[in-house]
Amino acid sequence: MINRRTFGKALGLGAGGAVAATLAEVPGPAHASAATERRPGAAAAAGPHGRSAFPPLKKVRAGVLEIGYAEMGPTHGPPVICLHGWPYDIHSFAEVAPLLAAEGHRVIVPYLRGHGTTRFLSPRTLRNGQQSAIALDVVALMDALGLEKAVLAGFDWGARTADIIAALWPDRCKALVSVGGYLIVNLEANLQPLAPATERAWWYQYYFSTERGRIAMEDKAKRHDLTRLVWDTVSPTWDFDDAVFERTAAAFENPDYAAIVIHNYRWRLGLAEGERRYEPYEKRLAARPVIAVPTVTLDAERDPFTAPGDGSAYRDRFTGPYDHRTLKGIGHNLPQEAPTAFARAVIDASRT
Repeated sequence: MINRRTFGKALGLGAGGAVAATLAEVPGPAHASAATERRPGAAAAAGPHGRSAFPPLKKVRAGVLEIGYAEMGPTHGPPVICLHGWPYDIHSFAEVAPLLAAEGHRVIVPYLRGHGTTRFLSPRTLRNGQQSAIALDVVALMDALGLEKAVLAGFDWGARTADIIAALWPDRCKALVSVGGYLIVNLEANLQPLAPATERAWWYQYYFSTERGRIAMEDKAKRHDLTRLVWDTVSPTWDFDDAVFERTAAAFENPDYAAIVIHNYRWRLGLAEGERRYEPYEKRLAARPVIAVPTVTLDAERDPFTAPGDGSAYRDRFTGPYDHRTLKGIGHNLPQEAPTAFARAVIDASRT
């Protein structure tokens, strides 16, 4: 378990007193327990008409991609890479990033492959959404930016990506914040049915395994309505407005978006092949490797994908300094619904 001081004292090192006070408002559990944060939505962070709160985006060539990313904070500050999920984008961290930057962190928030301003360098590259490919994109980004090690923090696809890097390349991961815990996909286990209520929550995964689902994702209007429905159903208590959704939905206009999303979900169900070059990594991931770096896992109480048991289902996969927190009343898009709690977890993990 992570041995933490009170959060207000932990923040006493930094500048940004107003930001520190905002962060300190979230009560700190003395041990792995429940924290609560309710927010009225992220419209304030969106700016007028949902415009981005980030400074102008940057681009860098990394591996098979030119990756678009937002950056905040001092250039020489300890780096934090925040990784979004589906159907979301970098704006899930629109409020998290300035909180971390004010505490001296260099915060990097990349668009994953197929999202936003990230592009493939070659039209011949397979539009592959398998887990190890996405993880290697982030390692390539770190190489391109000259980052030997960073705190990795994410949810959904982003949490899975951070988990993989922490498991396979722990020397690149200073600490980990993972919403939902241990999300590394085991293809063999994924063939087994889940409880009916859980299967129902995954409706879009099965829809994407059909040609109807693929066509829907390629159709702008249907894709828009489908992703909005996912937002509404997996974050039932989040009072966001239309501008917040539209700001993120712009990232879904990437020309490779549909192909990456469809491949990702079909690959998970064994309905699409991966690439041979990623097989060595997938074999290692199939063994469910443990994660030894300092970790904070976060569960969202109202997320339909949160496993029961307050993190017990994956506790044995984390062997290093560890803390678990459940956020009451929060849904799937945890960083955007509860930004101060997410930022606190990052800072606590990074100071272990």
